[in-house]
Amino acid sequence: MSQKTTKPHIKMTKDDHERLSQLASFATERSPEIADFLADEVDRAKIVGQRACVADLVQMGCMVEFRDDATGKVQAVTLVYPGEADIEQRRVSVMTPIGAALIGLSLGQSINWRTRTGIVKRLTVLDVKAPETV
Repeated sequence: MSQKTTKPHIKMTKDDHERLSQLASFATERSPEIADFLADEVDRAKIVGQRACVADLVQMGCMVEFRDDATGKVQAVTLVYPGEADIEQRRVSVMTPIGAALIGLSLGQSINWRTRTGIVKRLTVLDVKAPETV
C-alpha cells in the first residue's frame, strides 16, 4: 500500500516563488530535508501574478490560522523569512517544516507535513490575513 498521499494544489505570487526558489537552493547544505521539501513545494506551485493580495492564499508575511488535525489544536502564526523568525511573536520561518508546509496553501486546504523528528502530521488552514505592510 502506498504511503504517498496527494498533495493539495498550491499557488504562489511571482515574487514569493522567485525568492523562495533562491532560499531553497542556498539552504540545501545547511538544512537539506527542509530545503528539498520547500523546493518541491515551489516547483509544483502555480504562479498567480506579482506580489499582490491574493485573497485566502498563504503568502510570505501573512498571518495564518491553522488546525493540527490530529489534536484539534488551533494556532495562528505569521509566515516569515528565516532572519525575521521569532517564535515568541509567533513569527515562523518558511525554512521550518511547518512553514514550508503552509506556504502556497489556500483557505480550507490541508497538507501532511513531517516534523524535525520524523512524525507525519496534518494541518488545515482556517484563516489567512494579508500582511499590514508589504
